[in-house]
Amino acid sequence: MTAEPRGQEDASGADHTVVPVFFLSDSTGISAETMGNALLIQFPDLFFERTLIPFISTVEMARDVVAQLDEAMEGPVTPLVFSTAAVDEVREELNKSKAPIIDFFGIHMSRVEEQLGARGLREARRLHGVGDVRRYNSRMAAIEFAIEHDDGLSPRGLDRADVVLLAPSRCGKTPTAMYLALQHGLFVANYPLVDEDLETTDLPRPVRDLPDRCFGLTTTVARLSRVRQERRPDSRYASEEQCRFELRQAMAMYDRHRLPTVDTSAASVEEIATVVIQTLARQRRASARPPSGHDLPRGRTNRS
Repeated sequence: MTAEPRGQEDASGADHTVVPVFFLSDSTGISAETMGNALLIQFPDLFFERTLIPFISTVEMARDVVAQLDEAMEGPVTPLVFSTAAVDEVREELNKSKAPIIDFFGIHMSRVEEQLGARGLREARRLHGVGDVRRYNSRMAAIEFAIEHDDGLSPRGLDRADVVLLAPSRCGKTPTAMYLALQHGLFVANYPLVDEDLETTDLPRPVRDLPDRCFGLTTTVARLSRVRQERRPDSRYASEEQCRFELRQAMAMYDRHRLPTVDTSAASVEEIATVVIQTLARQRRASARPPSGHDLPRGRTNRS
């Protein structure tokens, strides 16, 4: 059972009522959370207590969820409920709750069916299940590749990389590589720029022949120093002087080789990944045009 709404203090000590939020799904709930949170983020002054209820696969399970929602309705704050349940019987049972339900699937599916002139399958687990086995296996292979080539662990097979992320330590290479592999099936290697690499603006030897696949990450001195302090407090590695040196030298390398770059200091991994993907798409479009002498280097295609 979810906790009842309770007061929550902000930095000023003021007490705020928490709005209970439920994400319902007959699959993983990832879509319900993603779409629901996209709306909730527009209310930064409110406080939310989130509860995910995934895999509601039977009418009996839906009834138990309805009982939980109805109990939440007896609290001081009306709950928000987001649902992406696809199976008609489950959706109909959930809609019997006293709580108002924002049914993403029901809102949009009928309009899509009307436009297409066909009825959808209305089956659970089609978005985040195995689904297309070939694409699923490709994503799993991409994850294995990202793990093998994390932090320059192995130079073997680097020529298979769609993207090579370059950056000083703790700039966000690993989470970006894993996200691109898991969500988009891209083969991503990441290479840490250490002092030896930064003595020159040449690309490091293992990636020297792959400039068209290299993508530079950078951040701010303050953020890099703060992140490194958590790992190695009061070390040279975490000092602002060392962070400033590494970032300055890395940018000189990126500039010399005209590498696309992204500042990770205030961007989520989803935003960073989107910049990488959109850059690759622009490069592919540019490579499809007759050469003008000013186009970016050609990127490789997504493995999907």
